[in-house]
Amino acid sequence: MLGLYLHVPFCSAICNYCNFNRGLFDASLKARYVEALIAEIAAAGQAGRAGGAGSAGADTIFFGGGTPSLLEPSEIALIIAACEDAFDVARDREVTLEANPESVTEDRLAAYRAAGVNRLSFGVQSFRDDELKRLSRLHSADRARAAYGEARRAGFDNLSLDLMMWLPGQRVGQWLESIDRAIALAPEHLSLYMLEVYPNAPLKDEMARARWSQAPDADVAAMYLTAMERLDAAGLAQYEISNVARPGRRSRHNLKYWTDGEWLGFGCGAHSTRDGARWKNVSATEEYIARIQAGESVASGMRRLPAAERLGDALFMGLRLSDGVDLSVIGERYGVDVWQRYGADLARFIDAGCLLRAGARLRLTRPGMLLANDVMSVFV
Repeated sequence: MLGLYLHVPFCSAICNYCNFNRGLFDASLKARYVEALIAEIAAAGQAGRAGGAGSAGADTIFFGGGTPSLLEPSEIALIIAACEDAFDVARDREVTLEANPESVTEDRLAAYRAAGVNRLSFGVQSFRDDELKRLSRLHSADRARAAYGEARRAGFDNLSLDLMMWLPGQRVGQWLESIDRAIALAPEHLSLYMLEVYPNAPLKDEMARARWSQAPDADVAAMYLTAMERLDAAGLAQYEISNVARPGRRSRHNLKYWTDGEWLGFGCGAHSTRDGARWKNVSATEEYIARIQAGESVASGMRRLPAAERLGDALFMGLRLSDGVDLSVIGERYGVDVWQRYGADLARFIDAGCLLRAGARLRLTRPGMLLANDVMSVFV
């Protein structure tokens, strides 16, 4: 079934490291954007029915951003209703809302729950105030813990926290403090990301002025491997390079990206992959709204994916999973002997202990996950 991704580009402030498609919050622009977003969803549903296929099935809805929790609960409810009108949305759908701790209250969270959101993903990033300040985040560690408690009282039983490692000046022990504080809260899911400092990010200049540096590679490996060991012990099992979850609480939406699934993205800058084609919506918010109001397509750069690229993507993304990939299944889907094509290039990673091959299944070892980009370059 399809996943539906809804992009919300508004933020209360722009974090100094962020490279996502976003802009500062503007109430009037937000209202026009929500109308355009609903119109795009409706048009997609009409196009599908006009093609004779009926309403396509979908079982996940994901509000990403930006900061989707800047939308009113009533607006979230309208967008979910638009998805239900345009698609055959499963009754057991997963509906995720990304939220920043400073942007919510218990009453607001309860209203999101009533609107149909059943999974929250909090952008915590760190449980240390000094690190949050360096990232120009608006919340404190105490506020993050308070927001988590408010979400529980509002009825949410599926909570995910985002944390970032390899921050400027961060050392192994400081990173593990955030891991331990996250474990103490007992969330259902955690996403652990390495900070990437983009060339045009303000953080890069701030690091140079303050003489902040990122930890050496050996320390980063210790951060990652020790965190995963502690999360394992706490009942949060790794299922993807950057994600851990309790049983039955893996991100159903994100699994579509890693298991050769299909999804439709709505909103400015949103990406879609369906029926062997891939496209992206125009990035600028005003241009997106203007095109929708004029009845014009917002898609740009649509292209059919060659079979070789689809095969490479299936292997590239599938190897991110702890379970790895079944080469026989992928080979049958794409009509190719995968090992015959790539085996010679992959053998050295098996010899180095980065990859394990057991029958038809190929997977990264946990230390190999630290070198995943080197392994996956074989498929690009």
